[in-house]
Parts: sequence; structure tokens; C-alpha cells
Amino acid sequence: MTDWETLQGLAVAVGLGLLVGVERERRRANGEASVAGVRTFALLGLAGAVANLLGGIGIAVAGAFVVLLALASYRASRAKDPGLTTEMAMLVVFLLGVLAMRDLVLAAGLGVVVAVLLAAKSRAHRFVRSVLTDQELHDALLLAAAAAIVLPLLPDQAVDPWHVLNFRKLWLLVVIVMAISATGHVAQRAFGPRTGLLLAGLAGGFASSAATIAGMGARARREPAVASACAGAGMLSNVSTVVQLAVVVGIVSPPLLAGLWPALLLSGVTVVVFSLLAARAARHVQSDAAATVGRAFEPRQALLFVGVLATVMLASAGLQAWLGEVALTIVLALSGLADAHAAAASAAQLVATGRAAVDDVLPGVVLALAANSAVKLLLAGVNGGRAYLWRLLPGVVAMVLAFALGLWLWA
Repeated sequence: MTDWETLQGLAVAVGLGLLVGVERERRRANGEASVAGVRTFALLGLAGAVANLLGGIGIAVAGAFVVLLALASYRASRAKDPGLTTEMAMLVVFLLGVLAMRDLVLAAGLGVVVAVLLAAKSRAHRFVRSVLTDQELHDALLLAAAAAIVLPLLPDQAVDPWHVLNFRKLWLLVVIVMAISATGHVAQRAFGPRTGLLLAGLAGGFASSAATIAGMGARARREPAVASACAGAGMLSNVSTVVQLAVVVGIVSPPLLAGLWPALLLSGVTVVVFSLLAARAARHVQSDAAATVGRAFEPRQALLFVGVLATVMLASAGLQAWLGEVALTIVLALSGLADAHAAAASAAQLVATGRAAVDDVLPGVVLALAANSAVKLLLAGVNGGRAYLWRLLPGVVAMVLAFALGLWLWA
């Protein structure tokens, strides 16, 4: 390290100690038991930095001293406060001091995270003890296990002759559906059934519009009182379909985007209008619905969603292989059953490489969007029931018709 880098590391180590020490000092001023304050934590950060300069032996000796210091602190304060937060903070600040001499940015970021965690004590305790229910905690652990344990263990390769069924990608969709449903649950409790679910629908759509519609359908089935708001959120998730279609086509083939933009604009406006109408229909929902507690998501509904989607993908791939490349429009439509963006990307690639003209692929793009929308309605009926499906049907159909009308008017 250069002299300047050494000075920077020492400064960050002391600064992180001061940052954590200020928070601990305020706790001590409020009557909480703590033998370590601003000066102690600043010196601990500096000790870590100096120990790193001395090498492995210096880190070992200083680390052992910090552990003994933490034990002495605990013995002095355990009568009033049996917790170990301050003692753990002492050890972490020392280690961050060591890290500051090796990775300045990482140490600084972690130091801020530590300070935020310490400062959020009251809110975190209140949330865990008073707000979070046992069922919600169980669901959070289940989601974490699905994402962090099951997902990495699944093979990341196709298992069918057409290379469309990938267990890891399918399970990722399960995780996305559960996460979107959980996001809607949290947003509903935080902002109310109308605003919260609409925000969750808009954000979730950019992960997967079909998954969002399925997740909102499961919530509508479970909580009929907020079914209208769930339908608005599911409809609003289609904004992402329009935006992502424009982005995908624009990147691959700007000439095709020039032919599609009126249709994209008209369909996007239609989606927003129907979403607002659905939200207006949900204005009668009582505000105390935001305080509804229960399951954050239904694992069975997420598995059902992926099962239906996998079946559709496998069927469309088989039909494409049977038909071959003869019927371009039909092939694009079948691609839309699995993913409208993939169909649009295929059409854009054909135009970009000169294998097809813009006018040749436009009907296929319309049919791909229609096929994808039909799959979304199928998922809505399976996950949300008939009432949820009928709430979504007019808006989804209007979106497809607006897309087709936009192409026809500006053709």
C-alpha cells in the first residue's frame, strides 16, 4: 500500500469506529448499560487497522485482546443488560478496521450497515414482536429456503427434447411468484389495499407479468375483499409487457420498433386506463383491510402456476418442432404462448438479418401478444378463480385489440 492508501485506511477505520461509537454513546445516555462509547469504538477501529499493518501475529494478538475486552464488558453490564449487542459491535468494528486496510469501499459500506442495524433496534424489535406474525415469519423462512437452498441445488439444464424445461428456471419462477405475492402482502399492510397492491403489481410486472397475475389471483382468492384491487394490480403488471416489448424490439431491430410504436403506445395507454378503472372500483375497500394478516403467499398456487406454464411451454415447443419454419406467423404465435418478449425478439432478429420484412412479422407479433395474454388469463382463472378472471378479461382483451388497432391504423 502507498502512504496515501494507508492514511485512507486508517481514517476510514477510525471513522467507522466513531460512527458506531456515537450510536452506542446515545444508547448509554438513554440509560442502557454499555461500557464502550465513542472513544472506545474509535480506538477499536484504529487497533484493527494497525494490527493489519503489523501482520498476522498482530491481528491474532489484538483480536484476542478485543475478545477479552468484550468478555469484560459483558461481565460489567450483564446485570442491567444481558444482551451481547455492544460486545459483538466491538468485535465487528475491530474486524472492519482490519478490512479497511484491504478493501476500503467494502469496509465503509459494512460500517454504515452496522450503524444502521444498531440504530434500528427499537423499530426492529417492535416489528418482530408486534407486527410480524408467526405465519408471516414461517412464510419468510420458506421463501428464503426456496431461494437460497433449493434453487442452487437444481440442475441448470433442459431435460426435454426441445430444450424448454429447465428445472432451475422453473423453480426461479416459483420463487418469483411467492416473492411477488409477499411483496403485495407487505405493500397492502403498509400502504393500504388499493395503493399498496397497485405498487406491488407495477413493480412485480417487470419481474414477470404472468407471475404477478398469478400471485395477485392467489391473494384475491384468499381475500375476496381486496379482489378488485388485486385485479387492478394484475392489470397494471401488463405495463411491463408493453415496455419490455419496446426495449427488446428497439435493441434488436429499430426498423421493427418504428412499425410497432403506435401499437405499443395505444396498448400501453389502454392498460393504464383499465388499471385505474379497476383501482377506482376498489375504492369501497375498507382501510382496515390493510391490516389484514395471514399468509404472505400460497406455495401450492405458485407450484400450480409453474405447472401450467411448463405444460404450455412444452406444448408450444412441440408444435413448433412439428410445424418447422414454414408458417412464420403460426410459429411466432406459438412462441408467444411461452413468452411474448421471446417471440418479439425472434421477429426482430428475422428483420435485422434480412430474412423477413417488417410487414411479414407484424401479424405474428400481434398473435404472439394475444397468445401470451390468453395464457395470462388461463393463469388468472386457475389461481384466482372465475371472479378474478372476469375482472381481468376486459382489460387484457382491450390491450390486445388496442395493439392490433394501432398496427392497422398506422400500417
